[in-house]
Amino acid sequence: MTASVGLAQAAERPADVPEGMGALPASVPVPADNPMTPAKVELGKQLYLDPALSKSGNISCNSCHNLGSWGVDNQVRSIGHKWQRGGRNAPTSFNAAFWSTQFWDGRAPQLEDQAKGPPMNPVEMADDTEAQLVARLQEAGYGPEFDKVFGKNGLSFNNMAKAIGAFERTLLTPDAPFDRYVRGEGDISAAAKRGMKKVDDIGCTSCHSGPLFTNNTFQQFNYGTDTGREAVTGKHDDDHYFRVQSWRNVAMTAPYFHDGSVKTLSEAVRIMARVQLGTKLSDADVADIVAFLKTLTGTPPSVTYPVFPRPAGHALNWMD
Repeated sequence: MTASVGLAQAAERPADVPEGMGALPASVPVPADNPMTPAKVELGKQLYLDPALSKSGNISCNSCHNLGSWGVDNQVRSIGHKWQRGGRNAPTSFNAAFWSTQFWDGRAPQLEDQAKGPPMNPVEMADDTEAQLVARLQEAGYGPEFDKVFGKNGLSFNNMAKAIGAFERTLLTPDAPFDRYVRGEGDISAAAKRGMKKVDDIGCTSCHSGPLFTNNTFQQFNYGTDTGREAVTGKHDDDHYFRVQSWRNVAMTAPYFHDGSVKTLSEAVRIMARVQLGTKLSDADVADIVAFLKTLTGTPPSVTYPVFPRPAGHALNWMD
């Protein structure tokens, strides 16, 4: 008698999914000079959530990129030091490890570079110097924590950024309804399928392409007064160029655009179609596209709130 072994067949990709679209990748690029370890990720989580990174002791990374609200603060422009408002809408920190550059204008090549920006920004965390911030973290009791991860005398501005970068590489949102659909594990609504076809037909996916729904390039968006990448490069040819944002979790990250001027996803869809593609969408088309975009909302990471290092018996040296 011959025994037969039944092997589970891989689910087939639905035929209607446009070429290039796919499930969110399971892993992120990791720079060779900053390998991820559980201890480094845990330290990065503490630093991401700790307002000790700010001069006043009131602002943390999480203030603007709130892990409880899809990596954003849902503000038009974020509140920083002494209630100042930032110049642009805060993009989500979820899935940011996949982007080729950070910030709307791409001025930071990777997460570690991005993590160094807000502490030194006078409108955001407003620390006067890197040394001032390192001294406060030392006073707070972070020295031994850094030594465990980076070795003796490990507490430094660069290592702070490395720890935060390692943590942010864990902030992925897999298993969206679209991901399950494209893997043949579930279904999406008829409206969402029409929207999926529509964004491909009218050309949205020329920029919002691939499994990440961004081609990670800079594109000109002649909307508003912000000059975008020109402010970084000094080149007039970069006027109003911005990094193409991902559609991943876009339904949860209102308001929209670099200036946060658009409150609803449906209005953002209308504007993008008109400004970028010269297309006027019907109400039905907008509803279908929004239905599709909602299928890109993944499962947010579960993050337990840490206990921060703090000195016993006295407060940290907060400054005005």
